[in-house]
Amino acid sequence: MKLKKGKLSDAVWVLVILLLLFTPLGFHARVQLMRLFSFSPKVEKQESYQKITNYNWELININGEKVNLTSKKDNVLVINYWATWCPPCVAEMPSLVALYNDYGNKVKFVFLASDDKAKVETYLEKNRYKFPVFFELEKSPKILQAASLPTTYIIDKSGNVILKEIGAANWNSKPIRALLDSLVIE
Repeated sequence: MKLKKGKLSDAVWVLVILLLLFTPLGFHARVQLMRLFSFSPKVEKQESYQKITNYNWELININGEKVNLTSKKDNVLVINYWATWCPPCVAEMPSLVALYNDYGNKVKFVFLASDDKAKVETYLEKNRYKFPVFFELEKSPKILQAASLPTTYIIDKSGNVILKEIGAANWNSKPIRALLDSLVIE
């Protein structure tokens, strides 16, 4: 078999890419690649806002304490569905943590883990993250149901879903900070 010049190098690149994507090392490669291509989410147009009418949703925090979303009603909310095994979730987490660190005293954050508690605790400890993690005890209100990870919602004080983003995004961006600043003031 005779290869044309350049064909071997093409085959080697394909092999390298496949190894990076489908091996344990590939998880970290996918995370880094997703971070490179994560952009700031777009805000919904006001006429397309959906409104949460039922905040009754039982959650349990990582310490085992039950919490109902009704306790966060009338606040600006950021709700993020994520998992430790999800490369897009891991990719966007530093930007969400930065946002939480700056807005955690003005905005209520609900990080909903779709994962085993022990894995979440290990992940938080390894990355030195300190943010409020919750697990679902019952199905979320229909308007907040997420079929994909990650999915993030920003909800205003009146219950309007201002933003719904599916997939990795850069949450620590000027547009998102400006949005939260405007929602907190209202």
